[in-house]
Amino acid sequence: MRRSLNFIYDAAGYLAAFFVFSIFVVMIAQTIMREIGMRTGGTDDIVAWMCAASAFLAMAETFKRGDFVRVGLLLEYLGPRMRHVFELWSLAIATAFCGYLAFWACRFTYESWQFNDMANGLIVIPMWIPQLSFVAGALILCLAVADEFVIVLRGMRPTYVTAVEERHARGDFSEDV
Repeated sequence: MRRSLNFIYDAAGYLAAFFVFSIFVVMIAQTIMREIGMRTGGTDDIVAWMCAASAFLAMAETFKRGDFVRVGLLLEYLGPRMRHVFELWSLAIATAFCGYLAFWACRFTYESWQFNDMANGLIVIPMWIPQLSFVAGALILCLAVADEFVIVLRGMRPTYVTAVEERHARGDFSEDV
């Protein structure tokens, strides 16, 4: 089960990286097309959808690696028992919020499909297509947070804490800047 979950998080991260690279490719292509006199209509729409896709698909991977913004100042100064309790409490709240986000992302996208909502830009496509990245990202983030909740509930250390400690042990403090 652990390998499958890690594969999902990694795949979402790689897909997010693909979209970031695709933004670069589209922007370079748009620049070249403008220079040779070709029309570039719709590239802003495509780039906007890829920005949203890269942001939402990267959330779970970022969270699991300990790169997500967390408020850990209080937790660092607590004893092991209280830290465990507070970690569980914060992960339970985060799981509820992520579940709420995922539910409404699914509902919003379903309603876009149901009402045949179309994009308003130069590229007219059904809105539910680019919204799928929002749904996938929200669901995978909810899965990742719930996964961490179960890990901590079982008495193990959170993955994001272990990842940061391993990075620091290698002398890599680049993510802390």
